[in-house]
Amino acid sequence: MAEKVECAKCTKVVCGSKAFLEGPANCPTKTKREVIEQAVTEYDDPETKEFARQASIQEFECYMNLPEGRTPRYPRVEEIAQFAKKMSYKKLGIAFCAGLRNEAQILTQILENRGFEVVSVCCKAGAIPKERIGITEEQKIAGPGQWETMCSPITQAEILNSEGTDFNILVGLCVGHDSLFFKYAKAPTTVLVAKDRVFGHNPAAALYLSGSYYRKLLRKESLDS
Repeated sequence: MAEKVECAKCTKVVCGSKAFLEGPANCPTKTKREVIEQAVTEYDDPETKEFARQASIQEFECYMNLPEGRTPRYPRVEEIAQFAKKMSYKKLGIAFCAGLRNEAQILTQILENRGFEVVSVCCKAGAIPKERIGITEEQKIAGPGQWETMCSPITQAEILNSEGTDFNILVGLCVGHDSLFFKYAKAPTTVLVAKDRVFGHNPAAALYLSGSYYRKLLRKESLDS
C-alpha cells in the first residue's frame, strides 16, 4: 500500500517543475496517477475548462514585472470583480455574517460601481430561534433566557439560489456555516473574508505567530481530549 499523501510535509518540492517525477515516494504525482488522470478529464467539460482557464489568467494578471522584480498588483476584492467580469457574470450574491454588515455594504458598493447586480443576504435571515437546532439555554452567547437567532447558511444559499445568482461571495461566515453554504449553493462560490474573531479576520496570522505568541496552537492532543 502506498504511503499516505502529505504534500504539506514535502522536503523535495518538484511538482512545479519538469522534474515532477523526482518527488518523494509518497508524492501523489507518482502514487495517485489514476486519480489525477480521472480528475483532469473534468476539464474536458467546456464550462469547467473555461472557468479554470479564466482563473489561471486572473492569477497571471495579479503580478507585474518591475525592474526590481515581480510584484503583486491586486487585492482579493479587485480580483473577484475582475474574475466575475471575465466570466461574464451579471448577478453576484453576497452571503455575509451579521457582524460584518459594514464590510458587506462596502463590498456591495464596490461591485455595483463595477456594473454588477448584487444580491446580499444576512446569516440571520428568517429570524429562526437557535432552539430549532437543539441549542440549549446554556449554549446561548448572550446567556440563558435570551432570544438568539440562529445563523442559517442553508437559508442564505437557498435565497441566493432563488435569486439566480451567477457567482457567490462569502463574507465572514463562521467555521462550519461556510461549509453548509458551499454544500447547498448552486452557483460557484468564493471567499472574500474568512472569519477570525481574534485576528481581525486574518486567520493566517495565527500560523505566522505559532512559533512565538501563539505557540500554544502547536500543543499535542488526542482526538478524545
